[in-house]
Amino acid sequence: MTDPRPTQLLEAVPDRLHIAGRWRPAAGGATLAVTDPATGDVLKNVADATPDDGLAALTAAADAAARWARTAPRERAEILRRAFDLLMERKEDVALLMTLEMGKPLDQSRGEVAYGGEFLRWFSEEAPRVTGRYGISPEGTGRMIVTRHPVGPCYLITPWNFPLAMATRKIAPALAAGCTVVVKPAEATPLTTLYLARILAEAGLPAGVVNVVTTSSPGPVSEAIIADPRLRKLSFTGSTPVGRTLLKQAAGGILRTSMELGGNAPFVVFDDADLDQAVEGALAAKFRNIGQACTAANRFLVHRSVAEEFTERVTKRVAEFRMGPGTQEGVTIGPLIDDAAVTKSATLVRDAVDRGAHLRLGGEPVAGPGSYYPATVLSDVPPSSELLREEIFGPVLAVVPFDDEDDAVRLANATEYGLVSYVWTQDLARGQRMIERLATGMMGLNMGVVSNAAAPFGGWKASGLGREGGAEGIAEYLETKYTLTPDPFA
Repeated sequence: MTDPRPTQLLEAVPDRLHIAGRWRPAAGGATLAVTDPATGDVLKNVADATPDDGLAALTAAADAAARWARTAPRERAEILRRAFDLLMERKEDVALLMTLEMGKPLDQSRGEVAYGGEFLRWFSEEAPRVTGRYGISPEGTGRMIVTRHPVGPCYLITPWNFPLAMATRKIAPALAAGCTVVVKPAEATPLTTLYLARILAEAGLPAGVVNVVTTSSPGPVSEAIIADPRLRKLSFTGSTPVGRTLLKQAAGGILRTSMELGGNAPFVVFDDADLDQAVEGALAAKFRNIGQACTAANRFLVHRSVAEEFTERVTKRVAEFRMGPGTQEGVTIGPLIDDAAVTKSATLVRDAVDRGAHLRLGGEPVAGPGSYYPATVLSDVPPSSELLREEIFGPVLAVVPFDDEDDAVRLANATEYGLVSYVWTQDLARGQRMIERLATGMMGLNMGVVSNAAAPFGGWKASGLGREGGAEGIAEYLETKYTLTPDPFA
């Protein structure tokens, strides 16, 4: 018997734009199809926004900005907390929705609901804690008052790979700070964001504070919104090339920007590492989200003395993975987001093998329906291979041997990216040195997963600007004002 739950869930997801508290069709009446990457079937048609729709959403955010900024921090906090509670009540529905539109295994979608929900809870607690300071000027001639204020209407562009967590990681701190927002989810996975908007409305969020525009024309829609002088903040998660384009557009309005961009994470295993733990960490760092994460380990740099043993252990474990639709319990590797992603993984693997890498497992695309590429292990990958320079964004684990610590650091830092690194060693002093020497904004020291709502997420170099999460996350949505007053005792 066919499971009726997906059909009932999809019917509960709004199919229109959310602007000024109303669900409305796109200006031209056009729709875009959201497909299931496991089958290629259309899940739902949703409104396809035009630039005029984007500007209407910005108008709604601008109109609501002053009122929301004046809302008591405790009230903002309670709305975010109610949204968290509602999300937890519906965690199975939200997890299924993400698996349907993005493809990740259901247990990983459940993990994303827990992770994404934490941003609502964390920033509900941060909202009342926005503080300033008061003090005597050094000369004693006056009093200095430093206050923090909402930056204003924000435009939030989220990616397809974590449909819930990337939305809550941006929306929650913006609302906590007193900002209103326009959210543009990725064309491939808009359903989760639409459902989240419904949850926020049920939690009591006033009309116009969060507006959602779904579109198959992200360039024109974004360009119109970014060019509007009412916009004061741009936050984007996605590729570095698109981030560079958006930064150029944001320069005209001198917008505050947060950019969470590409990665090329090194996973460094030293000869003294606990290999059992390193293998477990490697599986988490590489294959979570089917390898489709900016934090996914891209280059496995393993000391030459343990490289073969590490590779054999990893290959044995990966061979046990089960590939199939993410809705089936027990599946480890679901479909990639689309056929283009399959082609990219296959091309990068073929290039590495042609240059001399050894294919230990996988390596061949799987015939449809669905966009499947198997978990793949490569060893002795030559430095000239494209997959060592380009973010794979697929389930491909590539092992590169190194000889000593300096060699490991050189290989790890040999990239324009600097998002995250992973280091496995039992030598405390070496671990401390690697913290200092690796040019990344985050590090997992004997840990394969680093993301946490209470921690600042972000990278160095071409991996982006600003931080999301932690106490630092809300600061991205606040302006600072300094006021000098006369000495009251003069």
